[in-house]
Amino acid sequence: MPTKIGNSIEILLIEDNPGDVRLTQVALQEAKVNNIMTVVGDGVAALAYLRKQDRYVQAKRPGLILLDLNLPLKSGFDVLNEIKTDEDLKLIPVVILTSSQAEQDIVRSYKLYGNAFITKPIDLDEFLAAVKSLEGFWLEIAKLPLIGE
Repeated sequence: MPTKIGNSIEILLIEDNPGDVRLTQVALQEAKVNNIMTVVGDGVAALAYLRKQDRYVQAKRPGLILLDLNLPLKSGFDVLNEIKTDEDLKLIPVVILTSSQAEQDIVRSYKLYGNAFITKPIDLDEFLAAVKSLEGFWLEIAKLPLIGE
């Protein structure tokens, strides 16, 4: 099952921008929920983590994935496609958290069965508010499937 501690859940952040990683961590900390967040910085590492390969054999199964589209080595679209076509991974909710506002990116993300699409605000306070509301919805309102590791 995904790791759960009270209302917290294991979150996998797939993001290559250290600034955005830090902002996301700060926003989650300010929300006062003790989530366990793991960060991987490229698409290849993300899939290895999810499949418990190589150095990630002890990885915890996330209950929620936050996915940037602009990743090195393997694009976010390719990662999303692989997650949603893998029988062992496809039930994990994937929220696209990206700087893109392009309509074709939004449509493509949903066609690949992304669960939500959020454009990262440029303003610091708006970014923090967006991550907090995202967490509030996925941890307090939405019912997530309890799926085996």
